[in-house]
Amino acid sequence: MNHFARIAEQLPARGLDAILVTSEAGEFYAAGFHGEGVALITPERTWYYTDSRYIEAAQAIQGAEIGMIRTGQSYRGLVGELVAAHHIRTLGFEDESMSVADYKLWVRDVKADFVPASDLLTQLRMVKDAGELAAMRQAQKVTDEAFAEILNFIRPGVAECEIAARLTYLMAGKGAQRNSFDPIVACGANGSKPHAIPGKDLIQKGQFVTMDFGCVVEGYCSDMTRTVAVGEPTDEMKLVYDTVLRAQQAGIAAARAEVTGAEVHNAGAKVIADAGYGEYFGHGFGHSLGIEIHENPRFSPLWDKPIPAGAFLSAEPGIYLPGKFGVRIEDVIMLTDEGCIDITGSPKELIVL
Repeated sequence: MNHFARIAEQLPARGLDAILVTSEAGEFYAAGFHGEGVALITPERTWYYTDSRYIEAAQAIQGAEIGMIRTGQSYRGLVGELVAAHHIRTLGFEDESMSVADYKLWVRDVKADFVPASDLLTQLRMVKDAGELAAMRQAQKVTDEAFAEILNFIRPGVAECEIAARLTYLMAGKGAQRNSFDPIVACGANGSKPHAIPGKDLIQKGQFVTMDFGCVVEGYCSDMTRTVAVGEPTDEMKLVYDTVLRAQQAGIAAARAEVTGAEVHNAGAKVIADAGYGEYFGHGFGHSLGIEIHENPRFSPLWDKPIPAGAFLSAEPGIYLPGKFGVRIEDVIMLTDEGCIDITGSPKELIVL
C-alpha cells in the first residue's frame, strides 16, 4: 500500500516539478515502507533510495525505481544528480519535519528552488483510503481485544506499571507491530493527570483506573481510553463518569464531514460546562491519527476549518479533579457525509470490577 500516484497527481496544481520526501511518516505514506531513505516524486517518475540494511525489503515497493546508497555517497548527491538530469527546477520539501541544519545542506547540494510542501502530504493524509481504513480497523480490533482481557488482570494490589506492561504484551501477542504510544495507566488521584506516567502505585478498592493505549498494525495506529472502577464507586465518581460519557456522545453526534473541529469540541465541552465541570476539561475533544498518533485535523476550539469525509479522529473528552480522580473515555470515529462511524468496539458504560 503506497501513495506515490496520489502524491504525483497533486504536483502540477502546486506548481512543483517534484517533491522530496524525507520524513519517517512521509516515507511510509509515500512508499508504504518503514526504512531509512528518501523518495523523489515527479508527475511521471518516482525514485526511492535506501541503504544496504533495507534494500532487500525495499525491492517489494511498487511504482518506484529502487536504488541503494553506497559507501561514500549521500542522498543529497543522488537526488542532486536526478534533479539535474531531469531538469527539475521547483522542488517541494517537507518543511515541517526537516531541520534547519538539514535544509541548509540540501539547498547547498541540490540545485533547485526549494518550496515548502508539507501541507501537500498533510492534506492527503487527512483522508484515509480503503487500505488505510482496513489497517486502522485491525489495529482497533487488537486494542479492543486487549482491553477485554486486561479487565481480568486489574484488581487491588496490582501496580499501574504492571497493567501498562500487560497491555503491551497482550497487543503484541495479537499481532501489533508496536505500541502507537507509551500506555497511560493512572489510578486514583493520578487519574487527574491526563498524561500520567504509569508507576508503582498499587490499585486500591474504590478507585478509578484510566487506561489510554493503542497499537500499530500495518503501519497505522489505534487509540482508545477507558476508565473503570475497582470496587463500588462513589456518587461523585458516577456523576463525573456519566457527564464525560454524555459529553462524548454529544460530540460524536455533532461529528460529520464538513463541520469544523471547533463545532464538535464545543458540543462536547458544553455538556461538561453545563454540569459544572468546565474548568476541569482543559484539552481538545480529539485529534486525527493514522501513520502518526497525533495528526491533523483536530476537534479543537482552534480548528475552524471544515474537516473532510474520510478523516479519522479521536473523541476523548475528560474531567480531571486534582487530588481526587479523573475520567476520560475515548473512541476513534471516521467522518462521513451522513455523520460518522465509530470503529471502537469496547463497551463504554461504567464497568465495576
